Amino acid sequence: MPNETLARAREAKNDEFYTQYHDIEKEVNAYHEFNQDVFRDKTILLPCDDPEWSNFTIFFVLNFKCFGLRKLISTCYAIEGQNDNHGKILVLERNNLPDRIDFKNLKWEYLKGDGDFRSEEVSALRDEADIIITNPPFSLFREFLAWIMEADKQFLTLGNMNAVSYKEVFPLIKENKIWLGVVSGSKEYLTPNGEIQKMGNTCWFTNIEHGRRHQPLPLMSMADNLKFSKHKEIRGRSSYIHYENYDAIDVPYTDAIPGDYDGIMGVPLSFLDKYCPEQFEIIGHPHGDYGLELGLKPFPRELKRMNRGLRDGDLYYMVDGKPELPYRRILIRKKQ
Repeated sequence: MPNETLARAREAKNDEFYTQYHDIEKEVNAYHEFNQDVFRDKTILLPCDDPEWSNFTIFFVLNFKCFGLRKLISTCYAIEGQNDNHGKILVLERNNLPDRIDFKNLKWEYLKGDGDFRSEEVSALRDEADIIITNPPFSLFREFLAWIMEADKQFLTLGNMNAVSYKEVFPLIKENKIWLGVVSGSKEYLTPNGEIQKMGNTCWFTNIEHGRRHQPLPLMSMADNLKFSKHKEIRGRSSYIHYENYDAIDVPYTDAIPGDYDGIMGVPLSFLDKYCPEQFEIIGHPHGDYGLELGLKPFPRELKRMNRGLRDGDLYYMVDGKPELPYRRILIRKKQ
């Protein structure tokens, strides 16, 4: 990334983490490999991406012809105190495309407003687009996703993994209206001050089909897990831990899900990265109000006296006479 790009990033006074080109390339190409026509004749909007230097913009400009795009629109929010607080916009259309696309020679313009994705100006571009792709400010993820879903658009966006438990997000995942993307694992981002930061808790969210989400998890039987699991919390036990306030077992690792168990299981949020909707169904999110809706039994008074941090609606099991709460579970069941 050129030095001028780093300088611009330092001037950006927001909570964005700028995505590296290779992360965009790996993720987007996976959808194209699964379906060669996924972007063909489509208008793509990049609503949080500076036309001068965003890696999302660079990637889609360079792949405009390969993907068979009809139109590419890239906009960004104005940096406070610069350009009279006008955001930028780049529009690239197939019918006026140069024979040779040179990113450095493409001309962008200023928007009438500040480029906030929630503005009428950018929302009109959203309504025109077929697919919305970007890395929005993480603090605005809830609003950004609602903005997309309001218009019923296809999308691919980055967010914090913990967002799967948001009340605005989890029901959409449960109903298979959105799901996690293709490439998992930690990613490096360019921070607003120009430094590189590695973050392991971010993931792609999308409603665009990809092949990996239909690949069933290879799983051992319950007996084999209890005998051979690489996880000491499971290996050597006589059975999986059963919750005290809900009829389900606790499975602390995705690869320790017993393939022959027909009951309900509490599994880590990271399970969603391997979730195959043909293999499992999502029952619910057993924490707080969600747990109360699922019918989790409240904590007995004597346990609350032992631990004032216990909250009705959360799963728990007993260890040595004391209540233990598993960290962030979702409830699933094998499809029959």
